[in-house]
Amino acid sequence: MSVDNNWNEIEQVKKEKRHELILSGASISEKIKSFGLSDELFNCETLNYLNISHTCLQLISEEIGRLTNLTTLVLHSNQLLNIPVTVKNLTKLKILDCSCNELTLVPDEITLLTQLTTLNLNSNSLSKLPCLKANVKLNTLDLSNNKFDVFPDVCYNDLSHLAEVKISKNSIREIPDAISALPSLKHLDVADNCIKAVPGELADCQKLKELNLKGNKLNDKRLEKLIDQCRTKQILDYVNQHCEKSSKSKGSSGKENKSKSKKNTKNDGHNKNINDETIDNLTHKLKIIHVNNESPVIKITESIKQVRPHIVGCIVKNIAFTEENFKKFIQLQTKLHDGICDKRNAATIATHDYDLIVPGDLTFTAKAPTEIEIKPLGRTKLFTAAELFKRLQVEADNLRREKKRNVYSGIYKYLYLIEGKPLFPCLVDSANQVISFPPITNSDITKMSVNTKNMFIEVTGVTSQQICRNVMDEFLKELITQGLCSSMENSNQTSNAHNLEVEQVKVVDMEGNLKHIYPSRVDLNFDDKIKIIRD
Repeated sequence: MSVDNNWNEIEQVKKEKRHELILSGASISEKIKSFGLSDELFNCETLNYLNISHTCLQLISEEIGRLTNLTTLVLHSNQLLNIPVTVKNLTKLKILDCSCNELTLVPDEITLLTQLTTLNLNSNSLSKLPCLKANVKLNTLDLSNNKFDVFPDVCYNDLSHLAEVKISKNSIREIPDAISALPSLKHLDVADNCIKAVPGELADCQKLKELNLKGNKLNDKRLEKLIDQCRTKQILDYVNQHCEKSSKSKGSSGKENKSKSKKNTKNDGHNKNINDETIDNLTHKLKIIHVNNESPVIKITESIKQVRPHIVGCIVKNIAFTEENFKKFIQLQTKLHDGICDKRNAATIATHDYDLIVPGDLTFTAKAPTEIEIKPLGRTKLFTAAELFKRLQVEADNLRREKKRNVYSGIYKYLYLIEGKPLFPCLVDSANQVISFPPITNSDITKMSVNTKNMFIEVTGVTSQQICRNVMDEFLKELITQGLCSSMENSNQTSNAHNLEVEQVKVVDMEGNLKHIYPSRVDLNFDDKIKIIRD
């Protein structure tokens, strides 16, 4: 039997021109060990999502450059020694995850990936990285658990989307004063490095909401104590007042600038007192309601971890839709699915009328397609997931022929995301009813309507928990800024500011151990036009 004949998973993708392929776990690792990774993989040119993880794979062929439709390449938890230079051909790539490998070098060609939004190189043996100035769409960079002693070359105004930089557990000696050049930096993690001093320019990062400096032996022992005990705002206030800036930042006359600064501070304080009430009336307000004993909990099973492991949820309370806003609300979900969710490859949003969900905890699990029963949105009868998949395939083919198109549209264009999978993900209520079948559809029994007063939102994904959080953040931001489901208390006001009440939801394992909660203090870090009220 030839090597290629042992790779049925690849042959199936090639034959059916699928868009997604996941090769993960012990059985795949054994195939790689016995036969090597089939070169036929690189003939699957329809792929836009490729995941090879938790295997003994050490080398990726340069033929990877032929998969030019890839938008997501996940190669985490293998034994990779290099990234081939032909990665430069993957010009559509948005997400590259090579975490938990044995990489010692990243090729310069990675700078040619101008669509890249997420680069995860966590837990390797890297000591340097090419300048990423040209990766102008980069949003998230994770270099934790490596061997860097110099901060990565990313401090440029051009990187206007870079919001998250993680470089903990390295040997970084200093944070560059150019850090303030990053206009969108929200999360900086430089814990457990060799940093002795913090530049004053760090306080100029106006959007920085989450700063982790723990585990560094700072010369300023008072600052070190603050880092262990206080929140980011207090730390940045101290940095602003006590940490030196470089001579470049001070300008030609340090004294003069300092004098002007004091004068402006005084005036700003006066103006603040005058305008506080006016500004408050123009500011959107998002109130976070802490989780309580009556709040539902999402339980995650072992079976879901290999299928669709990531989920966050929350409840938006006391909302008031209008006919016009409800239409825009539906359109917003479509827009986000095509945009930040990367056509549901990165994440899927599902919304439910919370008052129609059976009270009690929810379970996020994976089952065989024949074991899932759901009454899909807009349908009048129950289907197994297997039956629904076949029905949708037939409808899609009929519609394509009728419209004389070569591509699927609507819900049909997402069928490839679950095609051929032995297990399908689903969210089940306390009465064992399936209320969600991501990334395809929700249940009609929890259908949203213009009369909905309380809404349960879930965001699920394959790639990363942080992506799910980012999507939920963006969804809530759009809801409040567009006034699509403002709280009833201000639904009749003429003000352009809107209120939103969001209740936290916990995710736990089947033993009840807390995995995470949303929204936490690291979430919903918006600009000053949205005031976050935390109880």
